[in-house]
Amino acid sequence: MASRLLNPTDSKILNLLQKDGSLTYKEIAGKINKSMTNVVERIKLLKETGYIKKTVTLVDIHKIRSLFIAFPHVQLKEHSEENIRAFSSEMAKHPEVMECYHLTGHVDFMIKIALPDMASYNEFLREKIGSLEYVGSIQSFLVLSESKHETAYPL
Repeated sequence: MASRLLNPTDSKILNLLQKDGSLTYKEIAGKINKSMTNVVERIKLLKETGYIKKTVTLVDIHKIRSLFIAFPHVQLKEHSEENIRAFSSEMAKHPEVMECYHLTGHVDFMIKIALPDMASYNEFLREKIGSLEYVGSIQSFLVLSESKHETAYPL
């Protein structure tokens, strides 16, 4: 967890970088009316304190290959802390698992899985999730189309 509070300048920098991580220090400084030195120092501090976890490039996967996205909802047989940790840890091992959320309500986990096709998804479901001894039930929700996808959180 971060050890300091954000000030308005930090929030402006983070908003800009979330939308375009390739902005230069000079471009950011110009957009927020601060010196380049100040921007460099603030970004360094935002990285050191964990506000900026990493910088990535978002790829348009549809231009590279076909993509099948599913959101399986998983219910565990028992809700012990050990099973919750084991399931979370197991899902973190698989690059096909894009996101994994522990939830309240009727299901314990919702996972976002990206694979090339339905056959690959079926195999993953059977071998990587359904085979886990503590998994009780799985209900799959398959993506037909995407109408919005954002990666930036409003600050």
